[in-house]
Amino acid sequence: MRRTNMFCDAVLKVEDDQFPVHKVILGSSSSYFRAMFESGDHLFNRDFTIVGISSEAMSLVLDFIYTGNVNLSRTDIQALVLAADMLLLETLVEFCFDYMERHMCPENCIGIWKLSDVIISPTTRHLAWRYILKNFEEVAVCDEFLQLTVQELTSITETDELNVKSESVVFDAIVHWTNHALEERKGGFPQLLTNVRLSLMTFSCMRDKVLQNALVETNDDCMNTVFEAMEEAHNVSVGRRFSNPLLRPRLPGAILLAIGGWSGSDPTNGIEAYDYKANRWVDVTIPEERPRAYHGTVFLDGSVYCIGGFDRMEHFSSVRRLDVHTRTWHEMAPMYHRRCYVSVAVLHDRIYAMGGYNGQVRLSAAEVFDPMANRWSLIAPMSLQRSDANCATLNDKIYICGGFNGRECLQTAECYSPETNQWDTIAPMITRRSGVAVIAYANQIYAVGGFDGNTRLRSVEAYNPRTRRWRMVASMHTPRSNFGIEVLDDRIFVVGGFNGFTTIDDVESYDHLLDKWTRVRDMGILRSALNCCVISGLPNMSDYTVPRDALPLLVMNTESSDEEPN
Repeated sequence: MRRTNMFCDAVLKVEDDQFPVHKVILGSSSSYFRAMFESGDHLFNRDFTIVGISSEAMSLVLDFIYTGNVNLSRTDIQALVLAADMLLLETLVEFCFDYMERHMCPENCIGIWKLSDVIISPTTRHLAWRYILKNFEEVAVCDEFLQLTVQELTSITETDELNVKSESVVFDAIVHWTNHALEERKGGFPQLLTNVRLSLMTFSCMRDKVLQNALVETNDDCMNTVFEAMEEAHNVSVGRRFSNPLLRPRLPGAILLAIGGWSGSDPTNGIEAYDYKANRWVDVTIPEERPRAYHGTVFLDGSVYCIGGFDRMEHFSSVRRLDVHTRTWHEMAPMYHRRCYVSVAVLHDRIYAMGGYNGQVRLSAAEVFDPMANRWSLIAPMSLQRSDANCATLNDKIYICGGFNGRECLQTAECYSPETNQWDTIAPMITRRSGVAVIAYANQIYAVGGFDGNTRLRSVEAYNPRTRRWRMVASMHTPRSNFGIEVLDDRIFVVGGFNGFTTIDDVESYDHLLDKWTRVRDMGILRSALNCCVISGLPNMSDYTVPRDALPLLVMNTESSDEEPN
């Protein structure tokens, strides 16, 4: 009726367009329109002029008022939410912010952050702020980044939560922002430079990038800042005390958790978190949780799932979910089978559990868990019985390698496709491996360590799905089986295990570009049969890291310690 002007008793004039409307519908939807129609001057008027809104935005506003829905796009969303706020349409404002939250990206997150301050939406503003900090490297090359004020850029670059690979990224960003409007912004550059944690940069980066930058070398304050940072870094290296908070590393964007396992003669419920920026392990154990070993763990949608396992008395079919935000455990639907020595993986928001040992036989059975439905379903069994194997996902497939069939350590490997619900055999590994750790890394499947039936292994091999071949890569420093493995900071980390003589707390990392293993700080618990996962994207990441207020002394100790990675 509105579009055909049927029974309309008012016309809204917006820019060059006119919109026939019904006063009773608009008045019942918004106190703005009600007040406008009821005012003495306009009580009997038919024509109403509205300024400050585009005709395109008004068309969308009316669609929403009359239908309760509107077709949104990234190009018109900000104009629409401003119009909705002006017209006191609270439901439409919420509708717009919900859309912005679901479509946030590096190109628009700063605009959403600033807009949600003008039109008060604390939830959206917090989400946008977290998005900026988490994705700073991508955000800093977008057009919106250049529109920040110096105060806004200061608040971003000074925070511990800023997620960057290195401080040179922060330096490049403030240089890029300053050069965009050089004459106007160069006066604020010296203060911005103090937010770059220069003392954490490499000497070569300080020398070749920072000191030779025109903004730095032509400003005495900037040069003093750089020289002070270099002196502080030297003081740290020789073990002197310091108090500058900008020497402390920022919070990591992801944390490695080492969960459960066998410690001494008993299973443990211990959970340690590795803060790679500080090179420290933090005890985050929740005492109420039951100890378990030979289990599987995965991180999915803000929760850690602990699957199967063994506690000396019972082989578990149970599944426990740890909400890492609230740090509370929740019981989930159990698996069809009891499984210790189980292999678990996540693919397409589903959790897969394969093989294992139920206390009587080694299993070939596999099943999949739907977290939304809290339900397990059986899938096609593997071609072989496998306990003490391990698996990883790559290119929409699950690869499982090695294990033990009750008689011998296995060299075989196979992969599963959810689309076909079929297992396909792939080329066998070069070495038999039970108690092996398997991980997807650099577009290949890595099989690390394990037990070949005679000795614990240091060796590592990688499978290329494109060539369908395995190749040997650099060996670990320490032989180990039944240990944790994950990818963090673009490196493979291996954690704990059994070296053939004793349970260990030893940790090391692998860089495929260097084909080299590097020792990392040991865990606080000696353990094997543990499992690892990486958590990220949490609002409470600081709960799993070393407190930054206490870090300067820790960093000093790290730099002067014999335990520093080599």
